[in-house]
Amino acid sequence: MEISEKLLCLFSTEVSAEEDRYVIEVPHQEVETGDIDPGEVYRVALISREEGAAADDSTSTKPQSTPSEPQPPVDVGETRYVEIEDIGKQGDGIARVERGYVIIVPGADVGERVKIEVTEVKSNFAVGEIIEDTF
Repeated sequence: MEISEKLLCLFSTEVSAEEDRYVIEVPHQEVETGDIDPGEVYRVALISREEGAAADDSTSTKPQSTPSEPQPPVDVGETRYVEIEDIGKQGDGIARVERGYVIIVPGADVGERVKIEVTEVKSNFAVGEIIEDTF
């Protein structure tokens, strides 16, 4: 499945019935940490759970988390092409990926597009090492 670069957030939730409508709740943390603003209109895509999997299926190989805890969009060892958008307080390059998630890239300058390998992942940022300069 192809995921749009315009993706602002990704979370799991239930569809609930309320009088004459159905409601999908957006976790509070998605509004605080993402690019979502209350009162704005957004396009919503619904993705079904795996075929044959029950909502409480404990045999799933995916890590279990609550809907209000978005997972970092990168993993240690992953390689990506990123564009450096800013310089941090300590002089490191700053790239942003899905949902505005920050990747710190030491030795990179604003405007550079580099291939990195993710070396460290935290809940709100990651660190990547340059493995190839691109132009």
